[in-house]
Amino acid sequence: MIKRKYIKELEELGGFYPVIGILGPRQVGKTTLVKEFAKTLKKETYYLDLERPSDFQKLQEAELYFEQNQEKCIILDEVQIRPELFPIIRSMVDNHRVPLRFIILGSATPDIIRDSSESLAGRIGYIELKPFSLLELDKVSLTDHFFYGGFPGSILSKSKKQSIRWMDDFIKTYIERDLPLLGLSANPSVTRRLWEMLSWQSASLLNASAIGNSLGLTNHTINKYIDFLEGTFMVNKLTPFSYNAKKRIVKSPKVYISDSGLLHRLMRINSFDELLSMPVLGASFESYVLQQIRAEKPEDIDLYFYRTHAGTEIDIVLTRSLKPIVSIEVKYSSTPKLTKGLINGIEDLKTKRNYIITPNNDEYPLKENIIVCDIKTFLEKHLMDL
Repeated sequence: MIKRKYIKELEELGGFYPVIGILGPRQVGKTTLVKEFAKTLKKETYYLDLERPSDFQKLQEAELYFEQNQEKCIILDEVQIRPELFPIIRSMVDNHRVPLRFIILGSATPDIIRDSSESLAGRIGYIELKPFSLLELDKVSLTDHFFYGGFPGSILSKSKKQSIRWMDDFIKTYIERDLPLLGLSANPSVTRRLWEMLSWQSASLLNASAIGNSLGLTNHTINKYIDFLEGTFMVNKLTPFSYNAKKRIVKSPKVYISDSGLLHRLMRINSFDELLSMPVLGASFESYVLQQIRAEKPEDIDLYFYRTHAGTEIDIVLTRSLKPIVSIEVKYSSTPKLTKGLINGIEDLKTKRNYIITPNNDEYPLKENIIVCDIKTFLEKHLMDL
């Protein structure tokens, strides 16, 4: 079993908060993580899977059940099924506030899990569990991780055929069962087409009008559906950096599929060799790099992109306290060239540390304050040093 890096963060949250929320997409490993964490606790734990009828039945009188077990840590898996539990949990915590009374696991953000953020404000610490990052998988090649993504069911499969089958089944189940259960009102066929269209726009400016025209839906509806997909961790949006900018900045966000394996399956790309021959390779690798930075970055670092109407562009901008500190250009190339857009963007943002990230390159300076390096070196050496 691969130990996740999140255990230390859970220990820190558990030393203070009466409730811990572990959020992330289905099948990302939340249950496995919490069971491993439970083994480290000194207090007794009760695990309830709210999708299991017998466990669901135990909470028909939830207030009584929680009172009878107030000295234990109660783990509630798939808590979004029972949003009415949040006010009861809040009451229990306020009457007996000690660390680690509850651990709740959910497959959506608090905005999607109705009432959780309001009911438990000040009482809960959240972590978002992401798919396996490159640095968590010592025995997996960059190529495999890039193409098959980080979901355990995909990257840890015994064969490539099994990995592809798992991802196809995951996408089908998410569209036909999980998203409707979470409250998405779209027809499953519309959801699939939308998700596939977003995959072809991945790492590009979101064009909701074009998608809406293709699907026969309004911009408002398309944006609502995309926000829902983002709230269930299937899509990421990257906003343009515009604070204190003196240039005319584009206002549309960039959109990304949140796992590179799912991205390639939504595109129906069947092998890494096939991907290498396609024009979407660069955008796919940019999506992958963003995912890895999101998984490993310090908490106080925020991510943006930068693009002006004059054509100046930086793929990823890292900021701290709204101040740009790092500019990144992503290139799937062993011989990356310095672009005018990157040079102008660095001048605009005045970042002192700048990188061109590639799949496999020895580290070397391309110009003063601009370093070429591979993604793993950037994550291990430069990102950790910010």
